[in-house]
Amino acid sequence: MLKEKLHSTPKDLKNIFDTNSDLKTTWNSLTPLARNEWICWVTSAKKKETREKRINRMKADLKKGKRRPCCWAGCPHR
Repeated sequence: MLKEKLHSTPKDLKNIFDTNSDLKTTWNSLTPLARNEWICWVTSAKKKETREKRINRMKADLKKGKRRPCCWAGCPHR
């Protein structure tokens, strides 16, 4: 079932969306699978620095209208 394969939004990402209404609107406009891919891409980083870079890139990409992480094979949990 699809719901079982969806990731929960981490607290740090929730905080970003709660403090930025434009990003929250964009985030809410994504399909559940697209949100899942962003979450998995961010949380799959092994180092804190990499995660921070991915979060910053996610914010920039969402502002540009990108719907999914670029140059990534996709969530392996599908």
